[in-house]
Amino acid sequence: MNKANYTRDVPHDRLELLAELSSRDTVKVMVIGGLDTGKSTLVTFLANELLNVGRSVAIVDSDVGQKGILPPATVSLAFPGENFSSLSELEGVVHYFIGTVSPSQFVGEMAVGVKRLVEIAERSAEVVLIDTTGFVTGPGFEMKRLKAELVRPDLTVALERDGELEALLKVLGNYTQIVKLAVSESAKPVSREERREIRFEKWRAYFSNSHLVEFSVDEVALTGTSLFNGRPLDERETTLLSRIFRWLVLAGWESEGHYTVVKADEDSFPRGYRSIHAVDFERLSNLLVGLVDEKGLCLGLGILKWVNFSSGLLQVLTPLSDEEVSKITEIRFGRMRVLETGEELGLLRRDEL
Repeated sequence: MNKANYTRDVPHDRLELLAELSSRDTVKVMVIGGLDTGKSTLVTFLANELLNVGRSVAIVDSDVGQKGILPPATVSLAFPGENFSSLSELEGVVHYFIGTVSPSQFVGEMAVGVKRLVEIAERSAEVVLIDTTGFVTGPGFEMKRLKAELVRPDLTVALERDGELEALLKVLGNYTQIVKLAVSESAKPVSREERREIRFEKWRAYFSNSHLVEFSVDEVALTGTSLFNGRPLDERETTLLSRIFRWLVLAGWESEGHYTVVKADEDSFPRGYRSIHAVDFERLSNLLVGLVDEKGLCLGLGILKWVNFSSGLLQVLTPLSDEEVSKITEIRFGRMRVLETGEELGLLRRDEL
């Protein structure tokens, strides 16, 4: 259920890096590289070897699409206390909700999540290791820049095949010391289908033994969505909108002249009509949500199963205990749909909700 496993059969440059980290009292290390360059394998090796010499270690896993530390679609922090074979054996103690396994539209959330968890990690660990996504071009370029600017890692380890990170490293050098390592010959490519299968098992494992919990929008804040934001539309308004657009309008709200409606049976929609934001009801079915505490940290994930708009009630499937549920003050809407059996139903655009 994880790509990377602990091995001491590593290139010599990893041993040199290990010696450098061991010589420092405290150090923050961010590991970057493209897909299948061995980032998680390197983090696993360094963490185990540092534990072997008595150093306290924290791991911030921000590879949201191929998370070792459950659950997916979050940034997670773990404090390994003994040797481990893979990141999947570790239990996250703190999480930050991203809400998707494809974070190109969530660059800010990714950077903030890593920053917050690193701050927590520094309070208890001498060495903080930050695993990252293989997303290093386009929005991924900016994501890595923002992480480096916010976190200011002491070292950024770049796993590079053929100079593909040069432009990025030129920027990151303003915020951190760069250490380049060649990609190990043992690093093997993982297909998109294999990645999906790995996530399938992780989703299924995380949501095993889940139960339904009901939340009232009067008692928890809703974020990541425009639903329930503003004045509820009256029956005359919903009827008018239904007739104009030939929708079944299930619910709606108005705020400063802008309308948000939940609708079904779309027939046509004038895309230039900027004052109306239409949300397809089916997009809410099996939507991934973050269950967040008063500090803005994610206690766990849920799957939205039903919304009763008239009573303002949400039914969410989650593995969280009753005690954990009692600490939830915010439900944050994600941008992917997933079943508790592990099947991913698809990604949503950021502006869809």
